Amino acid sequence: MYTKICATISRVSLKIATVGLALIIICVLYQVFGRYILNDTPTWAEALALLLVLYVTMLGTAVGVRDAGHIGMESLLAICPQPYKTWLEMFIHALVAFFGTCMTYNGAFLAYDSMGYNIPTLTVPEGLYHIPITIAGVLIFMFSIEHIIALARGTEVEPAWH
Repeated sequence: MYTKICATISRVSLKIATVGLALIIICVLYQVFGRYILNDTPTWAEALALLLVLYVTMLGTAVGVRDAGHIGMESLLAICPQPYKTWLEMFIHALVAFFGTCMTYNGAFLAYDSMGYNIPTLTVPEGLYHIPITIAGVLIFMFSIEHIIALARGTEVEPAWH
């Protein structure tokens, strides 16, 4: 059940990141069009593209953790004796889960702390820059726990893109 929930969240995150990537392209194209064709640079386009880059990057990072696309001390696992590999992998995923917890806490703190300020060209709270860190931290924690459960059961986590 937990794996199905994580797989669904991962697929949805990939779809949101894909839409965000398309929106980044549109923002940048509109900014270039405005600057060179209309001779009037839209100031909001760059700020929106930067905000979207943060969301796309953080969602992609979380999905990368689930799909085991992160750097996971592979060379250490290669020289480790077979009986200890599973425990070492669990430890690595526990460290990644801890990192996700730190991201969640600090991202939420930064988002809360900066909600009173606005992004000048977008007139939206600056805390929106830090919300993707919080979201990614929660997802990284969830996906790391999923890996630990899979290792304990002797199975593997199926990538989201399957």
